[in-house]
Amino acid sequence: MDLPPTLRTVRARSGRIAAALVLGTGIVAPAAYHCVHAQTLGYSTESSLQAPDPARARNMQVPATTLGESAAQMPASLVADKIILTGTDQLIAQGNVESYYEGNRVTANRIIYDRTADTITLEGPVRLTEPNQQGAIILADQAELSRDLQNGILRGARMVMARELQLAANEIRREDGDVTTMSEVVASSCRICATGETPLWEIRARKITHNATDRQLLFENAQFRAAGVPVLWIPKFRMPDPTVDRMTGFLRPSLRTTSSLGTGVKLPYFIAIDPSQDLLLEPYLSSNWTTTLGMRYRRAFNDGTLEIAGAFSRDNIMEHDNRGYLFVDGSYDLPNDFTLGLQIRAVSDDAYLLNYDISDDDRLWSGLTLERVRPDELIWSRVGNTHTLREDESNSTQPMLAGNLEWIKIYHPARLGGELSVDWNLMSLRRSSDRLSDSSDLGGAPDGRDMTRGSVTADWRRNWLLRGGVLASAQAQLSADVFHISQDPEFDQTIARALPQLGAEIRWPWTRATGRAAHVIEPIAQIIWAPNHLRNAPNEDSTLLEFDEGNLFSFSRYPGYDARERGLRANLGVNWTRYDATGWSLGLTAGRVIYAEDLEQFPEGSGMSGTHSDWLLATHISTDSGLTLSNRAQIDDDLGISRDELRLAFAGEKHQLAASYIWMDDAILSGTSDDISELQLASAWNWGNGWSSTFDARYDLVEDRAARAAMGLEWVNDCVSVDLSLSRRFTSSSSVDPETSFGLSVSLAGFGGSNDGTAAQRVCVR
Repeated sequence: MDLPPTLRTVRARSGRIAAALVLGTGIVAPAAYHCVHAQTLGYSTESSLQAPDPARARNMQVPATTLGESAAQMPASLVADKIILTGTDQLIAQGNVESYYEGNRVTANRIIYDRTADTITLEGPVRLTEPNQQGAIILADQAELSRDLQNGILRGARMVMARELQLAANEIRREDGDVTTMSEVVASSCRICATGETPLWEIRARKITHNATDRQLLFENAQFRAAGVPVLWIPKFRMPDPTVDRMTGFLRPSLRTTSSLGTGVKLPYFIAIDPSQDLLLEPYLSSNWTTTLGMRYRRAFNDGTLEIAGAFSRDNIMEHDNRGYLFVDGSYDLPNDFTLGLQIRAVSDDAYLLNYDISDDDRLWSGLTLERVRPDELIWSRVGNTHTLREDESNSTQPMLAGNLEWIKIYHPARLGGELSVDWNLMSLRRSSDRLSDSSDLGGAPDGRDMTRGSVTADWRRNWLLRGGVLASAQAQLSADVFHISQDPEFDQTIARALPQLGAEIRWPWTRATGRAAHVIEPIAQIIWAPNHLRNAPNEDSTLLEFDEGNLFSFSRYPGYDARERGLRANLGVNWTRYDATGWSLGLTAGRVIYAEDLEQFPEGSGMSGTHSDWLLATHISTDSGLTLSNRAQIDDDLGISRDELRLAFAGEKHQLAASYIWMDDAILSGTSDDISELQLASAWNWGNGWSSTFDARYDLVEDRAARAAMGLEWVNDCVSVDLSLSRRFTSSSSVDPETSFGLSVSLAGFGGSNDGTAAQRVCVR
């Protein structure tokens, strides 16, 4: 049955008038309507537009039909400057022609629909865009397609995938819209211009088949060329297209050269098991008879993650030993906001991680963690052991099993006012050694000492705002500890103690504003009372004492619970900050602690011994350009510096810099007789035109030598990235020698892991 023609839509685009028809089966057009164009509907074809005559449009009877097998099927839309119906077999659209079918869009200079052959012939330039190929675009000189645009042949064609990979072919055949077969193809993600410049790299193949369903490219009889020079011929291989994020196959190989392992290559193979888990196998072969197989397994659960990494090696560093490592990391979300964590760190020998550039960690902790964080509560626990790789430490004196549990709860009592926090803490550790004396590394403590401690601390604080802007606060703290000690004759087996403390604090901030800056100065005075005497106990968690602006106004300078600060004391200080109208700020904090009497609770040289501490001086500068500078120093009464830390950081659009300097007198350190004076530097520079570099170094000023230095250079353009790295570790020990490493990796753009390339990168500028 012949369908009467009906008008579907009329649109004006880009200063021209287009007549749009709904095309379908059974094209039957009376001779009077063989030509339909814009003027028929009362438009002008000039650049100035006129509103259509509604009456004329209503009375029009334009012969048009749909290009589908049934009325229920989604029709194809055709838009053109002119549409001509020739008899009953052909429809000709010409002039800026556009056709749409189920999201597919094709543009051409001229389209001819042949009802008898049921085909569409397109005359170029032809442009076909396909949503089912995730943004793939096909350009051609001419084409012959089925009416649904899913099958056919395009000649003199070029396919652009994800705005990254270009495939130029003599002919492209389409099958069901999913399979695209190209013959005599040149593939490259490099910019190719009409000037005939040779691309940096290209793959020439007799045939390339792209499957939109599995998103893979199959190359047959392929030749890889670099700068036009044939480098490699492969009869057949498969690659992911640019839209693929993860797929089974080989990843980018890398070259690594070290002074201990020689020159080697890593060739990772990725296995996508399913959407929630994958496996990476990484063989590593080097010239110095080194064979390594590395692996990484990852799995994502609905409520957690698991990652297992490891390697097995045979090398000439330890010729008759099997070497390797195993790292496991996992986390799982439990009910009631709890998170369970798992960490395993195991290694065959002390040097393996450094030899293979896996990690710089020299203490490996393995165990379980459980935590919950809420606005008014923290629950944190862990149990496990620490394996030391340090030359001056023994694993027999390190805790083979250690457990910690902490529960902090915050309350706001209505009658008392203020804020009350209660901290419960439990620690237990056990060593494998049974020695009752110190061999080397515990600072006089027995090598085999085992200990369990339980502590509870209640801390209350309330603030008041007084006249004149004075901020006053009252503080109280009560702590209690119970120790159970084994294999240490210096202490009783059970120790119980309690320490009450009371404090009062006054802050008086002053502000002054000028036309260009605002100044804030805040003097602070804090008085704390605590008993002079507290039963002594083993100190396991507070061996490293730090005095900084963070604990200047606190009940204790000790970071843990085993040691607690005693006696009547005054914490005095002042804060000054200048805020400039241009966006930069300068801050200064100065203060010290004064004791009523010397209780000899801090070691000499710590900056806290005697009746008063060293002066603490901390400064910071920040600018709106991304520059920050901070310095913290401890200065004694003779203006001698026992500790100084300087940090500089800059984060710009093209440059990043981080530098630090630290100086610590040997008297302030525990367990060493050497000063520390060290300089560290890390930087990253974007030089433009695809070039970027990194550099980082650590220099020991006491030994007057570099500890480590590394640099990297990367070049990236629209089709390739090259990454060079060079590093040198200057330190040595009985198990590790100084080592130099060199790395090289090259990646071709356009195959997997698309970054949604910018089209501007591949457009030739006239």
